[in-house]
Amino acid sequence: MKRLYKFYLTALTLVFTAAINGAAALAVDDMWTVANNLIVDVYGQIAGISTVLAGLMSAVAVVGAKLSNNQHKVDQAWDWLKRIWIAWAVINGIGAFIAYVAPFFSGLATLTPGTSASTDTAAGT
Repeated sequence: MKRLYKFYLTALTLVFTAAINGAAALAVDDMWTVANNLIVDVYGQIAGISTVLAGLMSAVAVVGAKLSNNQHKVDQAWDWLKRIWIAWAVINGIGAFIAYVAPFFSGLATLTPGTSASTDTAAGT
């Protein structure tokens, strides 16, 4: 019975592995296009969520500062507000930096099949 279970488990693993690898082989885009789309999509979600959270947390910090009667808590609320704004600026600054720098690297992620670096340098190209 144990042999049958091991055989079944091995066969099932091979079928799932073939199914997963077959889907990757039938992909329409190349690896760089998929990676770029994934990065842009994920960063867009992060920037959107960080903007909403920065607005919400800024409102909480301002309300906390205005409603508090303790000067120490008011100072803490303004410090938190500064940290929120700095974190939001850093997160959105990363996106601006990537958008500015990405065109400089646009031609570097290409591979030409059939040629090697030694034949290109020997040919003078």
